[in-house]
Amino acid sequence: MSTPTLKQHTIRNGSRIWGIGAYRPDIIVTNEDVCQWIDSSDEWIQQRTGIITRHRAPREVSVVDMATGAGAEAIRHAGIEPSQIGAVLVSTVTHMYATPSAAALVAENLGASPAPAYDISAACAGYCYGIAQADALVRAGTAEYVLVIGVEKLSDVIDNHERTISFLLGDGAGAVVIGPSDEPGISQSVWGSDGSKWDTIGMTHSLRDVRDFSEQAMKGDDVALAAADEAHATLWPTLRQDGQTVFRWAVWEMAKMAKKALELAGITADDLGAFVPHQANMRIIDELAKQLKLPSHVVVARDIADAGNTSAASIPLATHRLLAENPELSGKLSLQIGFGAGLVFGAQVVRLP
Repeated sequence: MSTPTLKQHTIRNGSRIWGIGAYRPDIIVTNEDVCQWIDSSDEWIQQRTGIITRHRAPREVSVVDMATGAGAEAIRHAGIEPSQIGAVLVSTVTHMYATPSAAALVAENLGASPAPAYDISAACAGYCYGIAQADALVRAGTAEYVLVIGVEKLSDVIDNHERTISFLLGDGAGAVVIGPSDEPGISQSVWGSDGSKWDTIGMTHSLRDVRDFSEQAMKGDDVALAAADEAHATLWPTLRQDGQTVFRWAVWEMAKMAKKALELAGITADDLGAFVPHQANMRIIDELAKQLKLPSHVVVARDIADAGNTSAASIPLATHRLLAENPELSGKLSLQIGFGAGLVFGAQVVRLP
């Protein structure tokens, strides 16, 4: 008896971005507002980071709400129906539930069910990870259209009095629809991690620490409670970073990854229309542009000035704004690179919608 042969599924030549969407919360937090909580100044913050304002979502607006808003615009822009979405990928580290995923509820909200849906936890590289996966899904024929969303509500996981990272962060969501293309519209991705710097960006303590502290509190252990109070412990893990280590890694190592992405795409910096790095810090953005020797015609995204660092949302938000302000970039090539906690990184060249 012969072994049955499985039916060949559709293999496509390429994929591209069909549509893009964004959600920016209404609350604007200025540097003057931030300086109520930390000993700093508007001048210092602008000089060190390039940030002037950042958006923050109100308590009642969730990661799912923002992702749904951005995703709906991306689907409309793509000119397709939600029912045509074959997968929903949500990149976030601030969904307040370990399970179920934010993506499953976003798919339901948008009318994309029963599309497979899952979250990606890759911090500031999460969107680029999502693009790499969406490209593979479309080209393999597993899905015709994939919705990729980068979304963060970082205001939920910051201590406003913490000086290493709190003043950098904002909230928001950006989304794209990836669909089939006769020619490649997304290059081979460069992605990876460096776990040797695992604790460079992270939380002040783990959820297990929270549980242990809560158990001590319930037992009325005065010694443990006093020690925690003396250390200013809280019941909520918040973000912190080793800024200098992150800055050096981002500038020197990510320039290499960006150059590798150009090489794998088979182009040079002269062929680009735009450069959209993760909006981490204006000095990092400027240094990367300098090391890549970008020609003057390449438009560099600097959304960070008004939006702050929005982690997984920063690249799609910056791209959305770039296209709104420079519609002539439509159809041109853009180099994007994300990098952050893990430490993780991802980069690829995409053709702008």
